[in-house]
Amino acid sequence: MADELDSSLEPAAPVWAVFGDLMAVALGAFVLILVGVVGTQLELSVQLEQEVQQRQQESQRREALEHALAGPLASGRVTLANGRIGISGSVLFALNSDALQPEGRQVLKSLAGPLRAYLEARDEILMVSGFTDNQQVWEGNRRFADNWELSAQRALTVTRVLIEEGVPSASVFSAAFGAEQPVASNDDAAGRSRNRRVEIAPMPRPAQSGAPVRG
Repeated sequence: MADELDSSLEPAAPVWAVFGDLMAVALGAFVLILVGVVGTQLELSVQLEQEVQQRQQESQRREALEHALAGPLASGRVTLANGRIGISGSVLFALNSDALQPEGRQVLKSLAGPLRAYLEARDEILMVSGFTDNQQVWEGNRRFADNWELSAQRALTVTRVLIEEGVPSASVFSAAFGAEQPVASNDDAAGRSRNRRVEIAPMPRPAQSGAPVRG
């Protein structure tokens, strides 16, 4: 009987030991949460810094381009918006033609020197893009299958003239957009005239990967 009473009076597990275990678990969870929060803040900080640097670079690029093209911009024959140089299609070409007009050649000649100087100071290339309105190519003109081909040939014409005027051939390429990406409505003549255009846009030079393959 005494043994039974003695065994029933044995102390239970210390409360402080259980409490300590709970505190350790809570502390571990807190540390994990803290590490996660700090990691997230660091990641956001890096992203913000990269975004700020990118905006600064874009701002510097626009300022450099505006400075280089001060003369042509002052003439009013070209525009500069969002880092893209715009030239009205009517200045460069007659309707449904890829033959450069005399005024258009003069405009491109005035751009070539400043663009060459701009490229010499920056590791960039020029994308020359051709755009048209949404009207069918003149039915009597069998030279162009559609607006895609017309915009491509116009972009190539501008690219070749820029190269002839001194822009390095390795620093310029052509792109065709046809009637895509209009800047105005094609429902009236004024809008269609604005959509017939050529744009020249500087962009970072693609990184070269691997060594050249030799035959």
